[in-house]
Amino acid sequence: MRDIGVRPGRVRLLTEARALLELVATVLAEPLFRRLPPGDGHPVMVLPGFLASDASTIPLRLFLRARGYAPYGWGAGRNLGRPGQEDEVLLALQRIVHHHGRKVSLVGWSLGGVYAREIARLAPGRVRQVVSMGSPFTGNPRANHAWELYERLSGRTYDEIRQMAARIRRPPPVPSTAIFSRSDAITAWQCCVQPPGPRAENVEVESSHLGYGHNPLVLYVIADRLAQKEGAWRAFDPQGLPALFFRAKEEVSAGPPKPRRRRVPRPAPGDAVPSASAPR
Repeated sequence: MRDIGVRPGRVRLLTEARALLELVATVLAEPLFRRLPPGDGHPVMVLPGFLASDASTIPLRLFLRARGYAPYGWGAGRNLGRPGQEDEVLLALQRIVHHHGRKVSLVGWSLGGVYAREIARLAPGRVRQVVSMGSPFTGNPRANHAWELYERLSGRTYDEIRQMAARIRRPPPVPSTAIFSRSDAITAWQCCVQPPGPRAENVEVESSHLGYGHNPLVLYVIADRLAQKEGAWRAFDPQGLPALFFRAKEEVSAGPPKPRRRRVPRPAPGDAVPSASAPR
C-alpha cells in the first residue's frame, strides 16, 4: 500500500511567518478565553515538537494554568527524536501521576504528538486523553520538511521510522483528538489525521505549523477537550459563535477521493433490456 501524503512545497514555507500574527491574535482573544469552561485541576503534560524544548510550550502551559489545570513540560530536554526519550517521559509521567493521584492528559505538538500517542499506548492506565497538533503519525514519513534532519539527529533509520509509524497510526487506547491544518506548510496534513471512531476524532483549524502552540483556535479546541469529565468523552461540537470558526463536522479522509458510482436508470415497464452480448 502506498504511503499517503506529499511534502508541502518549499515556497509555502514563507507562510509560516504568520505564526507571529497568531500569537498576537491569541493575546487579543484573552477576554474571550475567559468564557471557556474552567479546568478541573487535573495534570496536563505538554510535549514539544522536533528540535524544540519545554521553552517552546511556555505560552501553552501558561494558558492551561490560567484555565485551572496543572501543566507540566515533558522534562526530556530538546526533542531530537532519539531512542530512549520516551523512557524519560514515561518516568516523568509516573511521577506526575503519583503526585496528583490522577491520570494525565497529554498534549503534543508535531513530533511531541507522535510521542504522546506512543506513551498512551505504553501506559494507558496513566493517560486520560491525547491531543496532537500537526503530528505526522501516519502516511509517508518523508512528507515533511524535517525528515532528513530527523534521521540524522535521531539515529533512526527509515525502516525503523516506518515500524514505529505502523504502531502509532492506529488510535491509542484512550480518547484522542488530532488537530490539523490544511495550510500547514511543514507537514502534509494527510499524515496528521486518524480514522474517526467512538473515542477518536480529527479537528481541522486554520493554523501554521509553527503557530499550533499559541493559535487561538487551537487553544480553544484544547481547552474544550480538557474540560470534559473523565470517562465522559464526546466529540468536538462547537456551538454558537465559536462554530463559525470551524468547518462543518465531516469525516476526514487522507486518501484519494473515491470515484462516484454511476447511476444506471432502471428500464421502464415494456422497455427492452439489452443483453450483455448485444452491440453498443
